[in-house]
Amino acid sequence: MNNSHSPRKFQAVAFDMDGLMFNSEDVYFETGLRLMRLFGHEYTHELSSVLMGCTPQRAFETMIEWHHLPVTWQELQQESNRIFLSIMGDYLQPMPGLFELLDYLEEHQIPRAICTSSCGELVRKMLPIHDLQRRFAFIITSENVTQGKPHPEIYLQAAERFGVEPASMMILEDSHNGCVAGAAAGGFVVAVPGEHSMDHDFSMASCRVSALNDAQIFEILAE
Repeated sequence: MNNSHSPRKFQAVAFDMDGLMFNSEDVYFETGLRLMRLFGHEYTHELSSVLMGCTPQRAFETMIEWHHLPVTWQELQQESNRIFLSIMGDYLQPMPGLFELLDYLEEHQIPRAICTSSCGELVRKMLPIHDLQRRFAFIITSENVTQGKPHPEIYLQAAERFGVEPASMMILEDSHNGCVAGAAAGGFVVAVPGEHSMDHDFSMASCRVSALNDAQIFEILAE
């Protein structure tokens, strides 16, 4: 790979999206509540935690197995996306520190990308709300990989597209599955737990911070 001539230790930053850039885990939880009630079941925090960071297919197949639902994962995804998009405007907000960190990265000309387990349909609807798509060099969704998180494929693909070694890429994640993927790829993983992932195992992460504008992130990027 062809590393840039920047003296910085980290030459690119890869962002997870759900729960990291947006409070979309809140939206997904409300969606899960409404979705499971259609089948006479409750959507629990235990199930929600298991699903975090999974690809849509894996997540919906898990929901089906969990509650023995009489539908295909594609049918469940279609209904889930319908619910998500119908309530997104009332719930979706950027996470604290997102714009501050993006401003810093742009000021210091550090390339950025989004590496998300979400499907392209939802990503394309979420990013324009805050005009965020223009602030990233590229976006990799669940449809661009054959193996989802916790497999490292998505972050290996990101490093290749950035043209950097994985060790030169900072990876920002809020879930156990995402951090496992980033660590397995060889990246420098920063865990930024949200309300729905505070109890996750982040032992494989390089460090853990409280928000995207945590001083530790800026100190590391300045090395």
